[in-house]
Amino acid sequence: MITCYVRYIIDPKKISDFEVYARMWIPLVEKFGGTHNGYFLPSEGANNVALALFTFESFSAYEDYRLKSLDDIDCIEAVEFAEKTDCIVSYERSFFKPVFS
Repeated sequence: MITCYVRYIIDPKKISDFEVYARMWIPLVEKFGGTHNGYFLPSEGANNVALALFTFESFSAYEDYRLKSLDDIDCIEAVEFAEKTDCIVSYERSFFKPVFS
């Protein structure tokens, strides 16, 4: 199991646009076999940092999702929405293996 952690720097004046973008992606990750653990919007503290967490059974399953998403019309629309609204300034991706009891 692998969890993808995405840290976004967003335009604080466009949080509502970023929220629309986030809601577009949640079912798309699930469409390709992942489990979305949610987006987290700024609340207290920094007003320009948002997070996302989603899990796939393996890194290869994640890579398969990434390849399929490039040709999926709903994924393309989500990316185009973010580009049109310019709500995302930058982002970074990291991967983690969860530890359970």
